[in-house]
Amino acid sequence: MNEQQQSLLVQSASRFPPPQGIKLSYGTAGFRADASILPSTVFRIGILAALRSLKTGGAVIGLMITASHNKVSDNGVKVADPAGEMLTQDWEPFADSVANAPDPESLIQLIADFAKKEDIPLNGSKGAIVLLGRDTRPSGESLVEAAKQGICSVIGAVGIDIGVVTTPQLHWIVRARNKDSKPSASELDYFDQVSTSFRCLIDLIPNKSQHGIGKLIVDCANGVGGEKLQVLKEKLNWSDVEIRNSGEQGVLNEQVGADYVQKDKVAPQGFGPPDVGVRCASLDGDADRLVYFTIIPNGNNRINLVDGDKILSLFALFIKDQLSILTDDTNEYQPRVGVVQTAYANGASTKYLNQLGLHVIFTPTGVKYLHEKAHEFDIGIYFEANGHGTILFSDRFLRSLEDKKSTEKSLEKQNAAMRLWAVSKLINQAVGDALSGLLLVEAILQHMGWSVEKWNELYHDLPSRQLKVKVADRTAVVTTNAETIVEKPPGIQEAITALTVKYPQGRCFVRPSGTEDVVRVYAEAHTQEAADELATSVAKLVDQFLGFHV
Repeated sequence: MNEQQQSLLVQSASRFPPPQGIKLSYGTAGFRADASILPSTVFRIGILAALRSLKTGGAVIGLMITASHNKVSDNGVKVADPAGEMLTQDWEPFADSVANAPDPESLIQLIADFAKKEDIPLNGSKGAIVLLGRDTRPSGESLVEAAKQGICSVIGAVGIDIGVVTTPQLHWIVRARNKDSKPSASELDYFDQVSTSFRCLIDLIPNKSQHGIGKLIVDCANGVGGEKLQVLKEKLNWSDVEIRNSGEQGVLNEQVGADYVQKDKVAPQGFGPPDVGVRCASLDGDADRLVYFTIIPNGNNRINLVDGDKILSLFALFIKDQLSILTDDTNEYQPRVGVVQTAYANGASTKYLNQLGLHVIFTPTGVKYLHEKAHEFDIGIYFEANGHGTILFSDRFLRSLEDKKSTEKSLEKQNAAMRLWAVSKLINQAVGDALSGLLLVEAILQHMGWSVEKWNELYHDLPSRQLKVKVADRTAVVTTNAETIVEKPPGIQEAITALTVKYPQGRCFVRPSGTEDVVRVYAEAHTQEAADELATSVAKLVDQFLGFHV
């Protein structure tokens, strides 16, 4: 690091002193905290993003200011890698060190050491580009400014503010500028691509006139999704969609949004008895999660939830149907399809996917693990129950589709290839995206001629219960087999198994929290009473083995 670079970093870092007595940790969601304590962290992650761009040969890196489904007074920051995916896990420890460095001198020492180890040029000889996006939180604008100052304190680095966007839009634009060789890709290109591919899927529906599926109402969590869905509604001339909780009046994520609906299983604010019988959907605050629901008549605002597991099942069924039209045993190339879930996926969904003849694989909890595993297949589909997920397509499979679209003699096969091609363009392959996911669900329901009730009948969820147990030290619990088996402490897994076998369709696992000293318990069984009983028994067991005992 030359003198000019060093003095620039010292100067700018001294304007952003870190908050005292607070230790932050970079997880799947990046850094999240009360917005008032974040300027220093965001400034420093601006520096990290510029270094990441230099490390990847000047590739475009994304930096998003959002706290997703957290309350409006919180905010956060996360980094998007060149393929639009999350920051590589190898850099997470560096992110932690940078955020928590106590003063400018130790920060600069950390940066110098890391740049040397990673062979990152810090002499201004190479350029770096970072795209900055934010959601609608009031604190977003000043935090973008802090990030910009961090980026610009690295000689040769440029920060480009693309304004208010959904998190998935930022990831999509980063991916498009790098992977798809569209150096000027913008939000307009995103809207063009998803609307064109949606129209393509609708145009390919056989017997369209018989397939009306009625009105859709979307809860936009009073977040950024509201204004963006409005753009799509106008672009598609989509009269059958009504947008609610668009942020003009209500508070972001307060009794609204996919997280609230999925966890509490109640209708969001602004929904009520007049909406009984109507298909409803809910996005979260930064529009990267999606769930559907219908309101139960006279049910005191309770709902029938159609969660991420059901969305995954719908996508998997549609893709399987199109592949069965497209491929036959004589073909040399049979694409490998993988469905990726975590242990939190309802057992009934896994059973349904297995019955479809699909290959289901489990990973530890966390989007980064699911996304990584999905890459191993020609078509990798993953979703968490919370409504976050996507579909990944291999380059090889996309090349074979491109070929079939033009050379296939059978019109039916040609249409199947075109549908799958359109799905690959509609779905956001960088990250879970509530807007593109919503359009894909709507296209498939129209294709099938299905109501939301018929979709929800694919299988019936087993009753489940989640509990958490406070423990002295969460690291005492070591799991294996995608977090479904406890290796340490010895004896606890045998005791859990002995309890679980007492219940028909019983399944139970425990795992340490990633953020606090608690152990999470998940139990499933044939009745709600049995699931509650199993969860409570196992929670007591965890407490006996690991709780606070004098």
